[in-house]
Amino acid sequence: MNDVDIYIANQKIEHREQLEMLRMIIQTTVPEAEELISYSIPCYKLHGFLVGMGVNKKGCSMYALSNNLQEKLKDEIVKYKVSGGTIHFPLNEKLPVTLIRKIIKIRLKENKASEKAKLPKKK
Repeated sequence: MNDVDIYIANQKIEHREQLEMLRMIIQTTVPEAEELISYSIPCYKLHGFLVGMGVNKKGCSMYALSNNLQEKLKDEIVKYKVSGGTIHFPLNEKLPVTLIRKIIKIRLKENKASEKAKLPKKK
């Protein structure tokens, strides 16, 4: 059992299924991402911080929305509560798999671009 398994096991039973589903979506979208606990929540890193996940009173949350990402997806995330860089998914609804995959792919693209920008320029 790893730290993320322990994190999920320690949540209320009503949150566990949604967390497992969110974890599966992340892992199948970016199987090469490193899974770890950071800031007391499960996080995924690939070319830098990609996304994190956690719980709130009414469901689960995914941490990853940059201002740029929020603007790109504003029509798709309008039905969800968004605070800062966090999108909240209600427990009584199925997770929006397509939207979550899209967020992850955009974050990965942002990370790669940021990493590339940090590389020294060839002369």
